[in-house]
Amino acid sequence: MPIKRDEHLQTISRDHHHGLLLCWKIKTGFKKQIEPARIKKYADWFYKNHLVPHFDVEEKYVFPVLGNDHAHVKRALLEHDNLKRYFDSETDIIENLASIESELQNHIRFEERVLFNEIQAIATEQQLQDIQKYHHDGKFVDNTEDVFWL
Repeated sequence: MPIKRDEHLQTISRDHHHGLLLCWKIKTGFKKQIEPARIKKYADWFYKNHLVPHFDVEEKYVFPVLGNDHAHVKRALLEHDNLKRYFDSETDIIENLASIESELQNHIRFEERVLFNEIQAIATEQQLQDIQKYHHDGKFVDNTEDVFWL
């Protein structure tokens, strides 16, 4: 059954959808035996333009609702750090892309199914408004310079 997401958190959930699409694109690139550097170039673009700002909003406005000492927030922050290391690495590209593909997907599922449910259960109206205010929900514009996944 679909999760009923608070309207103030829906834009962040839409970001998660695009993150899952990144995972699918990486997996598809591997299946099609695309040169890893091409996949990495797209993943780096996605990271810089979408994940970094997304992580920033979560860490500044979403996670503080529960507090940084909450076990689920600690897990999410650790996963953010791990993902940043995979994206930032210029060595072991295939292994890092594979880690991004699996760990980002698991991370998004955890946030959607567990963490965000707890947050929306206790967040004040002001906290929800702040999240919506600071998360800029522009229309997602993909990088179609090299659509290796098609």
